[in-house]
Amino acid sequence: MATVENTTEHHHASPTDGSTSTARGYAQDKDAYLKRLRRIEGQVRGIARMVDEDVYCIDVLTQVAAVTKALQAVSLGLVEDHLGHCVVDAARESDAAGQAKVREAADAIARLVRS
Repeated sequence: MATVENTTEHHHASPTDGSTSTARGYAQDKDAYLKRLRRIEGQVRGIARMVDEDVYCIDVLTQVAAVTKALQAVSLGLVEDHLGHCVVDAARESDAAGQAKVREAADAIARLVRS
């Protein structure tokens, strides 16, 4: 989902610093992300319906695995977009800003692999 080049200027703020960003790293792919997330949302509703209808455990688990894989794909795309845009832009700004974004990305990746 990541794009090779983006000509839009990005101003990326940490979500905790209270400032507003004009564009996120995933901005060019936003519609695709939303489409994928809506599909995943439908899959999750389907799993709930399966449980409500007492569908066989393994069949439910198979669908949970599919949703998990789909969410992982979204996560990887967001990481790639963040590294390719937010981190690169911060590194161009200053070494300190770049290092802060790399640390933030590393922390986010750590959360993904722990889950």
